[in-house]
Amino acid sequence: MKKVLVSLGVVLVLQSLFALCLISALQLLVPRDMPFAVTGSSKVVNAVTSKVSLETISYANESAALDAISQSKAYGAYIPGTKSDTLIVVPAKSFFARIELEQAFVEAAKKLGRPMEVRTVKPLPPSDPLGGVTGLLLVPLLIGGYLATVLVFKTSRTAAAPWRVAILIGYSAIGALLTDLIAGPGIGAYANSHFWPLLPCFMLVTAAVALASAAIERIFGALGTLLVVLLFIVMGGASAGGSGLSLLPSYWQHIGAVFPPQHAVTLMRNVLYFDGNNITTPAIVLGAYALAGAMIIGYLGRWRPEPVPDAPRSAGETDTTAARSPAAKNAVRIVVALAIAAVMQCLFTANYMSSAHAPAASNLAIGSTGTSPILTAVQKQVSLKVTLYPSESAVKKAIDEAKLYGGFVPATETLIVVPTKSDIAPLDLAAHFHATAKSLGQPLKIEQYVPTPLAKKDPFGIVVSLMLVPLLIGGYVSATMLKTATGTATGRWRGLMLAGFAIVAGMVVNLIVGPWLQGYPTDKFWIVWPILSLIIAAVALTAAVLQKLLGAAGTLVTVTVIMLFGNPSSGGANGVAYLPAFWRDIGPFLPPRNAYILLRNTIYFDGHGITQALTVLLLYGVIAGAALGLLDWFRTPEIPVSPETEAEAASVTVPIGAAP
Repeated sequence: MKKVLVSLGVVLVLQSLFALCLISALQLLVPRDMPFAVTGSSKVVNAVTSKVSLETISYANESAALDAISQSKAYGAYIPGTKSDTLIVVPAKSFFARIELEQAFVEAAKKLGRPMEVRTVKPLPPSDPLGGVTGLLLVPLLIGGYLATVLVFKTSRTAAAPWRVAILIGYSAIGALLTDLIAGPGIGAYANSHFWPLLPCFMLVTAAVALASAAIERIFGALGTLLVVLLFIVMGGASAGGSGLSLLPSYWQHIGAVFPPQHAVTLMRNVLYFDGNNITTPAIVLGAYALAGAMIIGYLGRWRPEPVPDAPRSAGETDTTAARSPAAKNAVRIVVALAIAAVMQCLFTANYMSSAHAPAASNLAIGSTGTSPILTAVQKQVSLKVTLYPSESAVKKAIDEAKLYGGFVPATETLIVVPTKSDIAPLDLAAHFHATAKSLGQPLKIEQYVPTPLAKKDPFGIVVSLMLVPLLIGGYVSATMLKTATGTATGRWRGLMLAGFAIVAGMVVNLIVGPWLQGYPTDKFWIVWPILSLIIAAVALTAAVLQKLLGAAGTLVTVTVIMLFGNPSSGGANGVAYLPAFWRDIGPFLPPRNAYILLRNTIYFDGHGITQALTVLLLYGVIAGAALGLLDWFRTPEIPVSPETEAEAASVTVPIGAAP
């Protein structure tokens, strides 16, 4: 029992740290000491800097400011003129920073009565409209490097053989090539012209993570795996700055500078969108991680090798055959381990990139109180599913019931947007309606309407989506660690142990996200707790059943179903309407989407529209719980698997989905 409590306690701590790091880093994306170019004094700039944390850098003229932008040294620029000013925004540097800067400067200029033009440089391509590709690329590279290290270590039974460096460098090259082929020519997340410039970047990132992880594991032993997950995946991933480094809290900016993920994102973004400018520092840091890891592995492998247990000799085996057999078996195990890591890396690349690199609305549900030339024109640009309602109040009632992403009232030329339904739908609708109204010479008002306002520390409505990842991971890792601690997938109290863990973990995560981080309206605290526990329990019990039926393969199946297909199909903060068709179709049958809808609609839509989501999660939990009870009660035989296979499966569960 002591081993069980310790194992589940470790999972609880990691899950809690993951939730704390991820949400505290990303919940409030506002400028913090953001580098910004100016070419002269301006009352508009002074007004903005009094409210927004900008680090203004003076340049001699507009040309010098643009040169700084092209070198990825500034998020934008303000050019004062004699009669009017110019604000330069840089979406490729950060999509969300562009929104924050443009809104702040437009409001300040309007208040001061100063004419101002907004000009965009370094626009994002249609294949990456939100600038999320670099963050999505980080996920498979980070996880591929980690998995290659852990799986080879588990299968070879030594973390520092002299050939280990060559194996990990070789895997880095293969993993980088596979990721590049899938994301570039395969999916089209970036132009083919970037294939070769990005390939060495991918290799460097993977090698830095793999070699540094191997060195840490060799120095700290079993504790090294937890350290790698905590430092590189949890803390490093949270502080990577995929949405824009200067949007992170200052302490996360400084923490991230110590670990590879932040430098990896900077390197890939600058190669992808800034012609390879300003990549010296990230390349040096990543190279230093790889070199230091290789040196430590080489030194310890040569001068302080770990003893490898002798393999048992079979009957009739000669000395020569016995000498060759362990080496041959070890080589086969290593090849299998690397193949598992490569498959996981490829699936992460394909699934996460295809589902999220270019979100575009499909049948976006909005309500309207009548026909309008504006609405007709917008429908030709955006895939809308328009439902007519008799009045504006009826439209708002449908929004209250979580049925619509927005509404349009032709009589008052008012577009209603719903920030709690989607983080990008309000921006998407506002941009298209505003441009269309302007082209038709008609007025337009934009009104935000929400049944329950977003928490002040969650202005983009992304906390629920961020919270989902540690819940899912905590669910299946708890089942895996319980199996590891007891040495079996059978136990009559197993289901109750996992249910107890879910109750405790749900409360701990709830305390962190609610009262501590203020990530959602805290008056929902008591109703959120059982939902969080239900999500964890449904995943944990499902994982336990699959592990019982399939052995180590059950762990891999769980990870594949929950994180490789379930999480990308959840819709997340963007909303289901922004998923490609395949991901929209499979989501209703998997726990993550139902978990997200249940949680979001309970918090922000007073529990409307949760019947299906609640039913699906309860079915997963009840059916899996009943099946587990029957399997454990009748003591069905275990599927025989080798210790190495169990180790491989267990190690795979730790980092999945950890990088945002």
